[in-house]
Amino acid sequence: MGIRKLGYIGLNVTDPGAWADLLGRTLGVGITTDKAGPDEVALAELDAFKYRLALHPAAVDGPREVGWIVDSPRELDRVTRRLTDAGFAVQEGSADETRLRGATRLRWFTDPVGYRVEMAVGETKVRTSPARPADTHPGVTGLGHFVLAGPKLDELRELYESVLEFKLTDYRAPGLYFLRCNTTHHSIALAHAETPSIHHIEIEHGSIDDVGRAYDRAQANGVPISISLGRHMNDRAISFYVRNPSGFHLEIGCGGIEVGEDWIPHDFGASDVWGHHHADANPFASPAS
Repeated sequence: MGIRKLGYIGLNVTDPGAWADLLGRTLGVGITTDKAGPDEVALAELDAFKYRLALHPAAVDGPREVGWIVDSPRELDRVTRRLTDAGFAVQEGSADETRLRGATRLRWFTDPVGYRVEMAVGETKVRTSPARPADTHPGVTGLGHFVLAGPKLDELRELYESVLEFKLTDYRAPGLYFLRCNTTHHSIALAHAETPSIHHIEIEHGSIDDVGRAYDRAQANGVPISISLGRHMNDRAISFYVRNPSGFHLEIGCGGIEVGEDWIPHDFGASDVWGHHHADANPFASPAS
């Protein structure tokens, strides 16, 4: 009940064309367009629904909103009361915002590090299946998770765990927490950083072959691979990371595990089973790394 899944992420981007090129040539993701006020926004076709990733033209790159799908209007009201009781000011989304999201109801609030967090009821399915390159089986399948880093880690944990009712799946010292709102291992991870940022967004693929082919296309297209191919210790996903045109990472992955109600949160120790070598310093490396 309550929040059911990660629905979409909106980004302010200074170079929508470079984003479209990355998504299209490397990941085989098509782009549609819609209006957001006077501006044209690019919408990435990650699955059969209207969009999961929106690219808004802007003068500065950065997160615009994170959207969570809520089960029903009744649950939206219940979660709203929990947020209000915790001191968050919840506002109604505008008619234009609700239409763009493909939702029937939309509310939003500002999280402890200043980001807009939305709660949407309803999703609009606009295609039977997205077009993909001939060598994908099935290619990109959707939006997986994101990692939010910021200076108010305790407050962020309080928001997501105590107010929004996410469950802690696992964690790693010195301060990296993986949270879930369904059986997927995690839909969000929280980490400490001096300034708020999204460390990465993960785009789900249907098979290891799809991930491998995307890796080949990234190399052929000169896309900067920021973290090499590897397998995570905690969710067992196989993935690699690229540096996107806005400067943070996109994780290209598959094979993450699901967890049940009997799962016990734990410190999973080493970050990876193998691989995942960083081109730059890892900001979340454990002291023993």
